[in-house]
Amino acid sequence: MSLQKQIDEFLTGSPHAVVGASRDRSKYGNKVLRVYLQQNLPVFAVNPNTDEVENVQAYPDLVSLPEQVHGISVITPPHVTELVVEQAGKLGIKNIWMQPGSESDAALTRAKELGMNVVAGGPCVLVVLGYRES
Repeated sequence: MSLQKQIDEFLTGSPHAVVGASRDRSKYGNKVLRVYLQQNLPVFAVNPNTDEVENVQAYPDLVSLPEQVHGISVITPPHVTELVVEQAGKLGIKNIWMQPGSESDAALTRAKELGMNVVAGGPCVLVVLGYRES
């Protein structure tokens, strides 16, 4: 599947979750959440260390989300991304976008073994969705 088809597949459904959503507006975990909000796309924030990010309720992990998500944007250290992939696999999440710096060979391999549509090593969701600083 071409990269563009992988991106289209990721963006086709909703809602999405941002794993690694940050309260710090200078961090990519915050900017990725904001780009979903800027595009009026349904999104959940996942961060075990806070209850809210950008006026969006935050959940400690994927298991705690109130509904099934179509895909996840992951902005976590690679060793955490590997755990996120396992959790996503158990929940039947089939679309994952590993933001630059969050991927590892182990995470990529495992996500593919689980049959996930994986976007990684290429464009950032901020560019694709047209993030603007606000």
